[in-house]
Amino acid sequence: MKDHNHYNVFIEVAEDCPVSKAEIPKAKGESITVPVLQYEMIANHPYRYTQEDVLFEVFAARNHIPDQEKQASREAFFSKGQACLRTSSLGKRYGWGIHHDQNGKVALYAMESDEYKAFLTDANIKRVKAMRSSKA
Repeated sequence: MKDHNHYNVFIEVAEDCPVSKAEIPKAKGESITVPVLQYEMIANHPYRYTQEDVLFEVFAARNHIPDQEKQASREAFFSKGQACLRTSSLGKRYGWGIHHDQNGKVALYAMESDEYKAFLTDANIKRVKAMRSSKA
């Protein structure tokens, strides 16, 4: 199976991100949104999960996949192309940079933080921008 993780990569906030400092995503009514699930998973457990873990666990939670079916569901999920965390609203809308360490584990950094700014000048990691929300 193809590896969908990134290694030593920092996803910068999108050029058209509407906020000047990071915001924590909020649930909409009864529905817990994808950005809320992604934020809670990564922010509460920095460098514990890979991009694949985050993408699949959010999918599994939203689709109520039971634990005993997760392995087969995960294989089916990644057998098709999946959008990476560059498309996440965390970087597009909410102002969070996403760092993938040398093991592919992810953590969030607020765009106004010193840590975020340090990643922008770190020659040892690859930097990419989150996808734009609108076409240029």
